[in-house]
Amino acid sequence: MSARFEELDWQPTPMGDLTLRRRTDASLGVEIFEVKLGDEFLMSSLFTVAEEELARLGLAAVRGDHLQVLVGGLGLGYTAIAALRDPRVSVMTVIDTMPAVIDWHERGLLPVSESLTGDPRTRLVLDDFFAVMRRAPEPSDIRYDAILLDVDHSPRHQLDPSHADLYTPSGLRALTRHLADEGVFALWSDDPPDDEFVAIAGSAFARVEAHVVDFDNPLTGGTSSNTVYVATRL
Repeated sequence: MSARFEELDWQPTPMGDLTLRRRTDASLGVEIFEVKLGDEFLMSSLFTVAEEELARLGLAAVRGDHLQVLVGGLGLGYTAIAALRDPRVSVMTVIDTMPAVIDWHERGLLPVSESLTGDPRTRLVLDDFFAVMRRAPEPSDIRYDAILLDVDHSPRHQLDPSHADLYTPSGLRALTRHLADEGVFALWSDDPPDDEFVAIAGSAFARVEAHVVDFDNPLTGGTSSNTVYVATRL
């Protein structure tokens, strides 16, 4: 056998059963961590380039220092840990709606967990990112320099129907209320660049770019691609 599986955690959620498992791939000679929701694969530690590029590209578009960053979706932690590599980040808040995911990192189950939770700049918050974006911020609330989102497969393919309103002109305008005046919104997508979504985002932001992120795929022996959208207010 080329693979051996170990289930590290299983939790029921409103969107289906959430499973964290580890497997050793003998053909690749690596240990792989995977997350499944029901029968659907959500993420794998074998493919982290685009998740890390989400943080790098998003923060590269931000000016200034002492940055306040919000990450929507904790997952395996690769977007969050990449954001912490930017020395300008002073506080990074990560929102996830699933208690199990936060628990995985607090228990140190994943490769980046200890670095992530051990960094004093990290705040892990149990909440619904999409609900937070719908709410008008209070005067005392943080206006973030960057919001980095990696939850849904793409603007067209959401994990839950309740997420769909974020990807509309009104949903994106609501999100901008949580950004600083020169704030940046960056979004990961598993689909190719979507011109229609770029136009929708352009109704709420001054500039929107779609970056194609290529990465080696050892399972196919070829190259795969994701998209990172970067939208700036000014």
